Amino acid sequence: MSFKFEKLEIWKEALEISAQVNSLTQTFPKSELFNLTSQIQRAADSAVLNIAEGSQGQSNREFARFLTMAIRSSIEVVSCLYIAQRRGYLKSATESTLYTASEKLIKRTQTLQNTLIPKRNLNSVLTILWSMVHGLWSIKL
Repeated sequence: MSFKFEKLEIWKEALEISAQVNSLTQTFPKSELFNLTSQIQRAADSAVLNIAEGSQGQSNREFARFLTMAIRSSIEVVSCLYIAQRRGYLKSATESTLYTASEKLIKRTQTLQNTLIPKRNLNSVLTILWSMVHGLWSIKL
């Protein structure tokens, strides 16, 4: 494997979800070809592509931004499952293996994203706020 994204488990999971979405949409009626079928396939593919694109030669902050887009695309897949259920193409959105796989992918992607951008030290923030408030109190009108 020569690309960084090929080593990422979340990329592999997203790729598998994309394949599962493609299989699922084969059962949708032809009238959905340019609507729900297209939408859910593009959302699933977008998650895969954003993980890959963000992983190559980007800063951690930029990679985290691409991961945000991947998460949003995965959430879109889940919403499409609910639409498919409402239209009678799927028995239950939440019992679908795609729902479970998407939920897992979203959580794992969020975990990776959290490791890329360090949280600000709460004590530092409180110190800055205290200094600002103290500074305002010492101003004489």
